[in-house]
Amino acid sequence: MSVALQQAPLPDAIANGLGLSGTLGEIVASLIGAFLIANILLITAAIAGPWAKRKIMGAFVGKIGPNRIGPAGLLIIVADAVRFLSKEVIIPEGADRPAYEIAPLLLPFSAMLGFAVIPMGNGIHLADPESGAAFVFAAASIASLGLLMAGYASNNKYSLMGGLRAVAQNIAYEIPLIVTAVSAVLLAGSLQMSEIVAAQTGTLIQIGPISVNGWFAFVNPFAFVLFMVANLAEVGRNPFDIPEAPTEIVGGYMTEYSSVYFVLLYLGEFIHIFLGGAIAATLFLGGPSAPIAQLSFIPGFVWFLVKIWGVYLFTQWARSAVPRVRIDQLIEIGWKGLLVLSFANLVLTAIIVGVIV
Repeated sequence: MSVALQQAPLPDAIANGLGLSGTLGEIVASLIGAFLIANILLITAAIAGPWAKRKIMGAFVGKIGPNRIGPAGLLIIVADAVRFLSKEVIIPEGADRPAYEIAPLLLPFSAMLGFAVIPMGNGIHLADPESGAAFVFAAASIASLGLLMAGYASNNKYSLMGGLRAVAQNIAYEIPLIVTAVSAVLLAGSLQMSEIVAAQTGTLIQIGPISVNGWFAFVNPFAFVLFMVANLAEVGRNPFDIPEAPTEIVGGYMTEYSSVYFVLLYLGEFIHIFLGGAIAATLFLGGPSAPIAQLSFIPGFVWFLVKIWGVYLFTQWARSAVPRVRIDQLIEIGWKGLLVLSFANLVLTAIIVGVIV
């Protein structure tokens, strides 16, 4: 097992460092660890949403992007936060208030909950259950409930259509996403996230003095491609941004949200993108491990951030370069294309693993 994963979980390290003991000490240490992880995610999403997204989109269309407020325009993050949070909260007439107000909380919550079992390297992981891979997908799927609630509770036909589209899309693509992930579980022989990462730290190819680690993206590139395509649909990026589709249904499930509610939905969207990147990094890109053994001196957490930002850049490239498909095409691609290919990949992987083992 890699050095990065041999360390105790973050709550244990906090408890030992602060001298906490007993059940109360474990609870306090876990809360502190969760607070630290949540803040890392919030900072990452804050940089990605208001600033990095605009810079990347600007580069694709020959514009500059934010460059006026603060160095390199970075203070646009603060300006946007003040601008949105100072706006009036407008509740649509006839809205289902409990569902309308709970829905924006479910999106960021489900994404942050998924990060609880993601090993980020250097002892930065909250928990490492034996069913970690199943837990992270279960947590991420809670977002579908939030999207449906937001669409229904807004009392707006465009919002309702966006919520229904989101559910149809998530069902169509979550199945091939999970089936493809199972192929990585078969290769690792475990659902435990740390074991999946550890299974990818062995040498795959020796090129002179360079030892290339056996990432599952190298071992089974077909599964990795399928996963990345299905992940685009799960996080709602082109060509699968049908639930929002501004040119068709205004803004979908987000249409009737303003002020802090809009911020929560927007934040949840970007945290989910990074959760998708974290799952892809863990299952196929070696988690916090380096691509070659000679670069292992770089902290695992740095490698982990590089990988999830790489997936984020891929989603932004798709948003800028790939045209949106129609809803009927989206469903057909999911059920008739990715689902069939994901099961074919699973069967082939199972045969190969059975022969090798």
